[in-house]
Amino acid sequence: MSKRCAWVTKEPLYIDYHDREWGVPVYGDRKLFEMLCLEGAQAGLSWWTILQKRENYRKAFDHFEAEKIVKYTDEKLQLLIEDKGIVRNKLKIKSVVTNAKAFLNIREQYGSFAQYIWGFVDHEPIINQWTSEKEVPAFNALSDQMSKQLKKAGFSFVGSTICYSYMQAVGMINDHTIECFCHPSHQRQESSTSL
Repeated sequence: MSKRCAWVTKEPLYIDYHDREWGVPVYGDRKLFEMLCLEGAQAGLSWWTILQKRENYRKAFDHFEAEKIVKYTDEKLQLLIEDKGIVRNKLKIKSVVTNAKAFLNIREQYGSFAQYIWGFVDHEPIINQWTSEKEVPAFNALSDQMSKQLKKAGFSFVGSTICYSYMQAVGMINDHTIECFCHPSHQRQESSTSL
């Protein structure tokens, strides 16, 4: 049986997320924006909580179309605060609107959000070589820098730990442990054995 990262539970949704998404580079602006908002929603909670609510988040926030989100009225925000399908935290909900404005500004400035955000890793995923989950940091100098820059650009709920988790989620940093079948070293082996 293929080995996975130690943090993965037996939940099919979690397995699917680990196997197909976590650590896979994302370059689409809307998906990058969605993940930034969801990572912010996770603050103080577990990713599993957010993952289970992800579909509800997509419906509630117009599939993370920033152009629609920036036009949200107080009435719409109130409806979101009453929505049991998402985390009903007023500050986190308002931060999605704040972040949508900042996101659109960045996109205008850089041509795409992907161009801006991937600049933090020189447009190349960082592939780490951890042997155990214990070695994986919660934040680093890079996430500190990203957090500082995003706050300066007007984003909220983008602390260093959130930024590090975000980079892992969108594949800017690959933190699959070496024994995990999703670690890039195994993909290289598979492709060379299939030649």
